[in-house]
Amino acid sequence: MSREVEQFNRRLLRARDAMDRAYAQPLDVAAVAAVAHISQAHFIRSFRAVFGETPHRYLQRRRVERAMFLLRETDRSITDVCFEVGFTSLGTFSRTFRDIIGETPTEYRAGHDPMRAPNCVQMATTRPWVAVMPVPSSSFGEDGSAAPA
Repeated sequence: MSREVEQFNRRLLRARDAMDRAYAQPLDVAAVAAVAHISQAHFIRSFRAVFGETPHRYLQRRRVERAMFLLRETDRSITDVCFEVGFTSLGTFSRTFRDIIGETPTEYRAGHDPMRAPNCVQMATTRPWVAVMPVPSSSFGEDGSAAPA
């Protein structure tokens, strides 16, 4: 892998880390692309090529992961959970949650009791499954092959 590609990938990782840290706050593509020091359009294309999903979908999935935890482990209302994880609309939250998890937040809460396992086990067992198409040009190895040199 060339030095330029490695540096570019590090910038994308920094942008993804920024999304992870601020998932519950309003984020726009321009702000996250600025972290990677590239244009919005190039950021969206590059992010998808490297991570297998758009920045918007990644952010939604991270928010839903956090919502899953809150629905399981607390008795807060679904509306409170919706706003705490960064959604601004209960309808959008419910639709997105169902698209990613396969059931509504209410159904999820009713069918999942609090977990009594270490946090690392909880995260591994509750992470939403994402069908990611292999990307041959990925330098992060998502496709299972070695990165081109």
